Amino acid sequence: MTHPDAPFETRCLHSLEKVFADEPLRAVPYMRGSALKGETYAFQVAYRAPRLTKRIAVSAESPLGDRVSLRAVGLSPAELPSQYDHDDYILRATPGLYPDPLYPIQEERGVTGFRHQWRSVWVAVTTDADTPAGNHPVVVRFAGEEGEPLGEERFELEIVDAELPPQTLIHTEWFHGDCLANYYGVEVFGEAHWSLIERYLDTAVRHGMNMVLTPLFTPPLDTAVGGERPTVQLVDVTKDGDCYVFGFERLERWIAMCDRVGIRYFEFSHLFTQWGAKHAPKIMADDNGTYRRIFGWDTDSAGEAYRAFLGAFLPCLVAFLRRRGLLDRSYFHISDEPLAEHMPWYRSASELMQSHLGELPIIDALTDYAYYEQGLVRRPIPSNDHIGPFLERGVPELWTYYCCAQYKQVSNRFFNMPSARNRVIGIQLYKFQIAGFLHWGYNFWNAQYSIEAIDPYRVTDAGCTFPSGDAFLVYPGADGTPVESIRMEVFYEALQDLRALQLLEGFVGRERVLAMIEDGLEEPLTFIAYPHDAAWLLGLREAVNSAIKAHIG
Repeated sequence: MTHPDAPFETRCLHSLEKVFADEPLRAVPYMRGSALKGETYAFQVAYRAPRLTKRIAVSAESPLGDRVSLRAVGLSPAELPSQYDHDDYILRATPGLYPDPLYPIQEERGVTGFRHQWRSVWVAVTTDADTPAGNHPVVVRFAGEEGEPLGEERFELEIVDAELPPQTLIHTEWFHGDCLANYYGVEVFGEAHWSLIERYLDTAVRHGMNMVLTPLFTPPLDTAVGGERPTVQLVDVTKDGDCYVFGFERLERWIAMCDRVGIRYFEFSHLFTQWGAKHAPKIMADDNGTYRRIFGWDTDSAGEAYRAFLGAFLPCLVAFLRRRGLLDRSYFHISDEPLAEHMPWYRSASELMQSHLGELPIIDALTDYAYYEQGLVRRPIPSNDHIGPFLERGVPELWTYYCCAQYKQVSNRFFNMPSARNRVIGIQLYKFQIAGFLHWGYNFWNAQYSIEAIDPYRVTDAGCTFPSGDAFLVYPGADGTPVESIRMEVFYEALQDLRALQLLEGFVGRERVLAMIEDGLEEPLTFIAYPHDAAWLLGLREAVNSAIKAHIG
């Protein structure tokens, strides 16, 4: 609504809209919805001022009290918004400013209204088991510098008297500890670094991440051949001739920290280099009193020296995990994204790893079914555009992932993609009973191959390489607190959809839930065939909530 004394426009929108500053707002108003207990429900209020107006106060009034939070949707630059041969399911392909970061609104500064530019405020309602069921208004008000009212919007949120079940999906977004140290200028594993790691992991957990990439040694990921990333090594290595002694004190601290914030699973960093498994990761050791690199790009992964090292290390690690009762929380990696031509090296590495790890799970992102068929990886993670053969053959406990290469037909979360394309994966994960989801970029604030560190507020495409929105989900807050993104919030909505569907299944059975999902669709839902329509997603979720309400009441 618009206040009669001020030509200030507002409009209530759902969370899947993206409000661009340089185009008219065509989205229709969206003013009511429902949520289950234990869910975070989000909507937006867009606003447009007739002239430059600073320090606009924004407030929310609701019986839900401090469960309601407000953040300003900021704009991020995108020089490379998409691949050149993108599909048609995008918002735009042009470089420019895209809505993405969610900034806290400081009371003394408020938000700014730009002349004839639409901007938006992100409104989140975080519920728990004690949140009262029923209908609750949320009124968002805008006021000028002198307190004069400019406009307001009213949203009606129904809290259904049923609680979301715990998340069963294993979810990891690769955590890059060196990027935190680089950006904030702190010593790796110094006290300031540990504090940053914990804050960033806490944010990840609150958005459904329950597994963390754990750097036994510096992960050999996104590193130029012959190059190095800063050392982030949790295991101490002492070398005396051909003998090794391992220290797990830092790993102990890492595990204790993860337990505090709610991380359930540990994926131990890859023990062979990316895209081929031909070399060892960078491993630092005290070698007869000299701290130096003992393995790296110059190491033949199949050579006797590295095989002997792993033969000493892996039994010690397994014994440590067994003593700590962590074997059922532990996953291992060999090499990321091996291709068909890399199979001889991967086979050698896999046989060595399996000889020491037995039945402990080894997971790797890949696209070639032959790796699973030949027993080289028992827990494959195919990309969502290559998952078909794995589904057709009934691979158990199947995971999936996407990255910069998955941009045709399938779900992903680039800046220029509709948020519905991000959120739909929750329905897909449910239908195909996917056990885990992996993504490589929680906070990769480097250029491609980690040639140099970047400022993620200025460079969002890893140095004109990966489409904006692929490399990271969070921005670095000035006070050491992560600045979250629209993409992160919407992906968490997808995970909540998955949990709501599982709850409904407990009432009506899986077949009825699947029938509800595909009711009215022209073809069965798959990872590449699904409605390109936010209204379908929102309508389905409301129908699920209504069905749950009917079975509890």
